[in-house]
Amino acid sequence: MELFYGVLSLIAALYIALVLVSVYVVHQYPRNPVNDTPDWGRIIDETIPAQNGGFLEVWRIEPEGKSKGIVLFAHGWGRNRGRMVGRARIFGEWGFTAVIHSARDHGGSSRCKFMNAVKFAEDIESVMDWIGKPVLLYGHSAGSAGAIIAAGRNQGRVKILFLEASYAYTKEALRSLYRWFNTFFGVFFAPAILFLMDILYRNNIDSVSPAHIAPGIRIPVMLIHGEKDARFPLRFAQKLKNSFVSGQAELFVAKGADHSDSSCTPGYREAVRNFLDRHPVHD
Repeated sequence: MELFYGVLSLIAALYIALVLVSVYVVHQYPRNPVNDTPDWGRIIDETIPAQNGGFLEVWRIEPEGKSKGIVLFAHGWGRNRGRMVGRARIFGEWGFTAVIHSARDHGGSSRCKFMNAVKFAEDIESVMDWIGKPVLLYGHSAGSAGAIIAAGRNQGRVKILFLEASYAYTKEALRSLYRWFNTFFGVFFAPAILFLMDILYRNNIDSVSPAHIAPGIRIPVMLIHGEKDARFPLRFAQKLKNSFVSGQAELFVAKGADHSDSSCTPGYREAVRNFLDRHPVHD
């Protein structure tokens, strides 16, 4: 019996150790920067201050002629400013100024331990401070979570909000993401990881869920979601849309698209342009 309890204790200790390692790893990896650079307009490549003494790499791309407004782009987890160049190029063709940054701990920006949606929002706010004018805000995946947090905390500084590949509730999204990564990992490790993350963030994970922030947003919102998104299923976007005040948000479903390729699908340009035409902005 003593041997049994000894083995059981060893297994429990090993499990806890693996969970602790996993909590660290999921905050650090993967890092998959995209090698894409702006090829239009007048390009300004800057390094600007971030919170806690950090810094952010930022591109500002001015269009030919008078700008129709400034669109700030926020990439998703593990990516960098290069991920948003394709989307920014479309807005640049329409005459908008595009501003694209790499969040801390991503791309060439400064390191930062335990990045999360709130820190993504802090970086968005740092770029907004640098811009000094109201913006149209476009976030993808984790960047969309940061975008809605920033929009909720900065009423009047964001004119229009674009949320691509977003989710409604943080814990639900993380469980789905872990299962997408590996079914075994998602089933056996995700519950303990989320438990420890709740301790790390003082039971604050779901308090910044997009669905909790949505009712307070009072600007036009466009949700963009891939029909075949395996990381954050389409029902997450539908749930988030229903969290906004009735008529506040619209949802464009990109047919056949997965998590990151909605902007490459037929109908994307037309849907976004139509949304902008119905919600004109004035610089």
